[in-house]
Amino acid sequence: FSSFYDDSYSNDTFLDYDATPCHNNFCPLFQRVAPLFLAATCAAAALGTGALLVALAKRPQAWRWPRSRALVAQLALGTALFAALLPPLAAGVGRGWHLGTGPCRLTHLLWHWSLFAQALLVASGSCGTAWARWDPRSRRLAVALWAVALLLATPAALVSGVAAGSSCVRRSVDILAPAYLLHLTLCLCLLLLLPAGLLLAALAVPRLRASWAAGAGAIWLFLGLWAPYGAGMAGEFLLQARLLEPTCGSFEHFDFALGLSEGLGVLHCGLGPLALLLAWRC
Repeated sequence: FSSFYDDSYSNDTFLDYDATPCHNNFCPLFQRVAPLFLAATCAAAALGTGALLVALAKRPQAWRWPRSRALVAQLALGTALFAALLPPLAAGVGRGWHLGTGPCRLTHLLWHWSLFAQALLVASGSCGTAWARWDPRSRRLAVALWAVALLLATPAALVSGVAAGSSCVRRSVDILAPAYLLHLTLCLCLLLLLPAGLLLAALAVPRLRASWAAGAGAIWLFLGLWAPYGAGMAGEFLLQARLLEPTCGSFEHFDFALGLSEGLGVLHCGLGPLALLLAWRC
């Protein structure tokens, strides 16, 4: 339907038979595929993280910088926290979210806390020898990184909520709300600008390139899997804020691209422990 305002100040509508209807089939597909995908990813993450913890416990002397035991153990903790949130999210997608707004916001808080903590851990492990040993300095660094990650994840809890009475969504506020703009800025900094800066630093500094050759690049799998989701969030903002001209095709296909990029990022909790184990064995 198209609406127009005539000279008599009355609202009328007329059918535009030449217009092509927009059909977005993402939601039905998501409700069918997401629960099974999240359950399978959670199972793979549980197996991979369990094997990684066993390897850490049985061969502690084999983990040296840049894949030190302290760093890998914290990455395993972040992965386990992230994977533990997948079953309730899968149940919420398949059967509806009936736990209320508080648990929904807590879930998004913990989701982003584990996500941001892993990003900061990867960055700190790629830029120095802080994790070479577990001493008071590295313990203070660990507490600081997890505390900062929790602080950075707080806006994600503020902007999430329950929509339509039974859906726990990551954004229940306007696209231009200050809390969402802060959350979007933090996500872009940690998921896009941080890996780009680390990549440029590694190309410019020979010492960092040497650490990549020693196997530190295995933990970069996390940043590589989440970078497309950061780009998708930027694209969503440009479309929803009308900074890009929206078209029928863009709204039909963009949700699929954003959903696929988020699914790619979720895979990190299953692939990350396996990549660390493979790098350790090699």
